[in-house]
Parts: sequence; structure tokens; C-alpha cells
Amino acid sequence: MINRKILIRIIFLLFPLVSAQNSDIKSGAFIRINQLGYLPHESKQAVVFADANLEHRECFVVNTHSGEVIWGPVKIGPSIGRYGEFEYHHIINFTDFTHTGRYKLILKDHKGESLSFTIGADVYAEAHEICLSYIRQQRCGYNPFFDKYCHQQDGKTMYGPMPDSTQIDVTGGWHDAGDHLRYLLTSGNTVCRLLLIYRENTTLFADQVNDLGQTGANGIPDILDEAKWGLDWMLKMHPEPDQLFHQVADDRDHIGFKLPFADSADYGWGPGSFRVVYYATGQPQGLGIFQNTSTGIANLAGRYAAAMAMAYDIWMNDLNKPQFAQRCLKAGQEVYDMGLRQPGCQEGTPCRAPYRYHEVTWVDDMEWGAAELYRITGTSTYLVEAKHFARLAAFDPWMGADTTRHYEYYPFMNIGHFALFDQVKTAFQDTLIEYYRTAIERVAQKAANFVYGIGIPFIWCSNNLAAAFVNQVLLYEKMSGDQTYHQLMLNHRDWLLGRNPWGVSQFVGIPSAGGVTPQYPHTAVTIEWDQPINGGLNDGPVYTKIYQSLKGIRLSRPDPYAAFQSDMVVYHDDIWDYSTNEPTLDGTAEALFFLTMFASLD
Repeated sequence: MINRKILIRIIFLLFPLVSAQNSDIKSGAFIRINQLGYLPHESKQAVVFADANLEHRECFVVNTHSGEVIWGPVKIGPSIGRYGEFEYHHIINFTDFTHTGRYKLILKDHKGESLSFTIGADVYAEAHEICLSYIRQQRCGYNPFFDKYCHQQDGKTMYGPMPDSTQIDVTGGWHDAGDHLRYLLTSGNTVCRLLLIYRENTTLFADQVNDLGQTGANGIPDILDEAKWGLDWMLKMHPEPDQLFHQVADDRDHIGFKLPFADSADYGWGPGSFRVVYYATGQPQGLGIFQNTSTGIANLAGRYAAAMAMAYDIWMNDLNKPQFAQRCLKAGQEVYDMGLRQPGCQEGTPCRAPYRYHEVTWVDDMEWGAAELYRITGTSTYLVEAKHFARLAAFDPWMGADTTRHYEYYPFMNIGHFALFDQVKTAFQDTLIEYYRTAIERVAQKAANFVYGIGIPFIWCSNNLAAAFVNQVLLYEKMSGDQTYHQLMLNHRDWLLGRNPWGVSQFVGIPSAGGVTPQYPHTAVTIEWDQPINGGLNDGPVYTKIYQSLKGIRLSRPDPYAAFQSDMVVYHDDIWDYSTNEPTLDGTAEALFFLTMFASLD
């Protein structure tokens, strides 16, 4: 049997670097569904599109295994508009069908059927564990996926209070995406998401690996083993009470596909040797021709404080590890104070290319840090500051916008409002609810003009935005009890799981069987290792104009989804498309939150 590595190399040889051309499909209809499936009593909607008007056509639910018609017919309603090459789009609503099983949607007297999907209370029972395994696969230092060590000489300092090229130990943490950079900006947020997920779902995760990520239980839920891997690295990045580092390596990493334990990038100390670690100065940085426009460090500091405060609570009260808990609390308070002294944002540091994380929002992060510190210390100053930052943060600026810069309004939803909610009086709770509702309503207005009913801007990492929006609505519902936007939230969830023009789940390997998921994610593992990197959430669709403007993008094979591309948005399941098909650490952690929430329902 041919292995994955050889198969992918054969594909590259048979289909050398070609550009995708839209093909012309004039037969049949195309039905897009949530490929993972539906809980029995939730809304269930599919999108069907064709060149012909399908109004009044009949659709049936058919048992996948027997071929028997189980339910229907459903009359298809009026077209909701044009998108891409297809004139007619319709909604198929089969909410009233609640029987558990494995099914397809099939159109009567018309060529068109959906992929199989499951209806059942346990359809989300596995996905969160698969996503967590992807985060584990991203480990730097020792990696259990490869069972090898990497980047043991990180790092040599730049911009710090010590002489440049001073060596300090910043091994550990996670690789950011398909490359080998590590950012406090995204990793700090990932740790926060993992700890929040545990706090909201303390019994959901299994104990199948030890602290190194190796098979074998250690008495600690695997999600906390993973969070601690990140926490340990974050503590290294704060070696003194008034010091904070924020980034290991830079875009000198981007010299081609290479596995982390065979990294040959040269940062000035020889190929595969030391890598740079950048100090968080809160001022412009860049060792090459490009610099960032940093203005402070409060974005990093607020999230750092939130992570360490939550870690204190969990390791003190749930795990009975007071020494580690106290260390986390001390670090969190120190870095929070640094954020107060240096308001503004520390951006990612570029070198040879202009691309970087452009984060400009920081009050939301300081709100979260203050809220979590108040929760565990009871110090009233933290509460006053949390409320102050909450008012400044208000609602997420990207929601309702047509476009933004890369990671400009990061993180893509403000958990600070939710963290503060149960610690303030009713009047301020109403204010926090209204902040969430205002942003959600802006997305709703944008979604009303798109046939798939979603309202995100298709910027780089659009899937992160969709996942964050799902989370915001779930938390809004928990805070307010208002279900007004529930279908809007499901539209965004289902978009990520296959109800999109391409009919592709945006998670590698989810669903684990019977679905269409990315086969050629932009990562060295795709061509250099024999195992898939299941669980990662890809960057996601981007505006066609963004795709066409980025450096070094090309396609390695004919585009199987060419007929479903548009002048507006593209997605390619291709290893060379880093703009749409690269799995990301923090995007996966964002999606992990809502996957755990649905695993706990019904």
C-alpha cells in the first residue's frame, strides 16, 4: 500500500505548478451541509445551488446505508440570490427531522445529493479531542508527534536590556502554524482559551497522555497538560519581574518546507543553530528591511495576566499544586503592571517580508487580565480597572467591517466581557450584554446580504473570525438568555464544517470519516511525514484580491474546486496556498471552545 508521503510527491510530479481555472458545471445541483452533523433538536439547514431555479422542487432525507427514504418531501423555497457562477441558491430546512442516524439529502427528479451526515446527541463527542491533538502536534522543544526534539538552542536576545545576542532559555511552547515561529501574541491567547475551556467544561476532556504528550494517563485532563506546556514557556518569556519577551524566530524561517527537528534556517549563527528571541519593547522593531509599528505591550500583558490568574485558580484549587499556582499568580501580577505602564500594542516583528500580526487593540486584553486577577485576589483596584477597560473596549471593531489588516483586532472576540460579567452588578451586566449584542447585530446586518448567512470579512484567517463569532454568540446567550441570533451563530458554525461553496470542512480530518476535509494543508508535515495533521483549523477563504496580492502563492495541481471559486472569495486545498490552507494554532484553540460547548449539549 502506497504511503501518504509518496502519494503526495507523485501528485506534485503529475501536476506541476499550475494555475486554477474556473470550470463550467452546467448539470445538477450542489447541496452543502454541516458534514460533522446535527444535534437532534437543533435547527438543521442546508444550502443548495444550481444554474436552474429549484423553487418547489422536493427534497428527501434518505438513510445512507439502506437508501430508504426516511422523511420528506420538503418543498424548496424561493432563491435567496446569486453567488459565484451559480444563479440560484436556496435553503433546505429539515429541522423537524430529529431521528438519530446517518443520512443524505437527495433532490427528487434532479441530479443532486449531499454528502452523508449524522444526526445524534454525540456528533460533537470526538471533534474537540482531535483539535486538542493538533495543538499537541505543534509543540516545540520535545514533540510527541515526531518523538523528537527541536530548537534546543533558543534563543539569542534582541532589543532587550541585556546585550544583544545574550543566550537565554526560551525552549518550549508551540509552533505558530505551518512554520516554526513562536509568538506570545498567539500562544498567550491559546493558553487563555485552553484554560477557559477547561473552566467551562471541567469533566469533558479525557486523560490519555502524560505531560510530555506521550500515550499514558497521568491523572490530569489532557487539556491541562497542554495548557501547562504553554504556561511553562510563557514563564520563561518573563525571566525577571520587569522583563517580557514576545517572539522567537522571524520570517527568516520561511525558506521552504522543513520539519522542525531538521530546521536549517540561519539567523546569523549558522544553519539550524541559535534563533533570535525578541524583547517586548513596545516600540518599532525589525532587524531587516521591514519594521513593525508597535506602541506598547498591554495587549500581551493583559492576556498574560488572564492566563496566569486562571492557572493559579486551577492549579491551586483543582490540582492542589500551590507552588506552581503561586508562581503563576506572581508572574501575572507583574506583567499586568507592565501593561499598565506601557499601554498600546506589541506587534509581531518582521524581517525580510512585510507580513506581520498588526494587533492594535489592547484594552480588551487588560479588561480580561484585571477581571481574572480580581476573581482570585478580591483586590478592588482590579475591579475598577476591569470596568474602566470594558467601557473603552465596548464592541469588537471587526464585526460588521468589510476588511481589516492581518490580526488588527486580535483576539477576534473579547472574553473580558464574559469574565467580568458574573463579578459586577446587574446594571453593568446589562452594559456588557449590550456590547456583545451590538457587535452581533452588525454581523447580522452584513450576513443578510450573503446567501450563506454569514457576516465575516474574508481577510487572512477568516476562519478564526467565524469561530470567534460563534463563541461570542454562545457566551451572549449564556449571559442574556436571548436566542435571537442562534441561527446566525449556527450559520457560521456550519460554514466551518462544510456548508460553504466548496463543500469542504475547514478542519483537517474533521469529520474523521465520510467528509471532505483538507488533504494538502500548507505545512511541511504534508509532504515530509507519513501521518496527517488532523484537527487543525485552516486559515480559510480570503477575498480574491487578497489572494492575488500575496507573495509566493501558487497552486501545485489543478484546482478541484475551480467551479466554485468567485471573483469575491477563494479557497484552495493546496499545499502552496498559505493564505487559505494553512492550519493555525490559535484558530484551532478558538474553534475548540465552541466544539466543547456543543459536545456538552443535547
